[in-house]
Amino acid sequence: MKGLLDLDLVFVTGKGGVGKTTVAAALAQLAGRRGNRVLVCEMDRSDALTTQLEADPVGFTPREVTPGVFAMTMDTEASLREYLKLQLRVPIVGKIGGLARALDFVATAAPGVRDILAIGKLCYEVRERHYDVVIVDAPASGHVVGLLSAPQAINELVKVGPIRDQTDWMVEILRDPGRTGAVIVTTPEEMPVEETLELAGRLSRETVVPLSAVVVNRVLPELFGTREEAVFEWLLAPDRVAKISESVGGDVSLLFAGARLAVDLRRTRAEHLERLQAGLDRSVPVLLVPYLFARSEGLRATNQLATFLEEELGT
Repeated sequence: MKGLLDLDLVFVTGKGGVGKTTVAAALAQLAGRRGNRVLVCEMDRSDALTTQLEADPVGFTPREVTPGVFAMTMDTEASLREYLKLQLRVPIVGKIGGLARALDFVATAAPGVRDILAIGKLCYEVRERHYDVVIVDAPASGHVVGLLSAPQAINELVKVGPIRDQTDWMVEILRDPGRTGAVIVTTPEEMPVEETLELAGRLSRETVVPLSAVVVNRVLPELFGTREEAVFEWLLAPDRVAKISESVGGDVSLLFAGARLAVDLRRTRAEHLERLQAGLDRSVPVLLVPYLFARSEGLRATNQLATFLEEELGT
């Protein structure tokens, strides 16, 4: 299997709130550092991706937001307009009006239609090689399987004709582990780990997209080794805490309580991390990135995360 940054199409997903958008932005920055021409696509129009890159909001037409990195927001109506123009040679000027309303009607009856238009746009950019890599800030865990399985689902329903021809090449791109991969972002906590393992299973059973990596975000640092913990526990005796407080001229009990909490959190999260690694296929790389302890979002945090990912990937 190729390295993560050597793929043509990367879908970044995960439970809401674990930092998948930041990881998608960091991967785009990292790919751009290597001299690649990168397209990073936000699927939900939240502008969170461009916030991480400190750029103005973008639309369907890609715009360069940092050196070598072009950003866009998915728009199914615009994707349909582009499809009609490029594939069927239908000249479309301005809004597509009634056709858009027809799309809404069909999409209500068959939700996979919008997914096909979205994933078709992404696969088209890969097929035409307009960019070296396309990175997708994909929907969260509960919705990404529907997106990734849409071409395969259409293939199972339609056996011949132009629609089948269109989805055939999409499936070919999506199933190739040398071209396409999914990245699940998680944190070392109980619910995110459980959702990650469930999603990994669903990707394998219900889609053709290979799982290329799991990124564990917000890993706490190890403050104390085994020997230091023994000393720390010895110091926690009430009489010793009192003597230390007297020596420094202030109450250190809260300091010790904070240190104990940090140790307990680290130990608990390590257990969740072990559960994650035990539940994944051994061939799936698990990349660990530390808690940044930063209040602000933006390019500085994104670049820091990109550097940590670079170290984990060994590039």
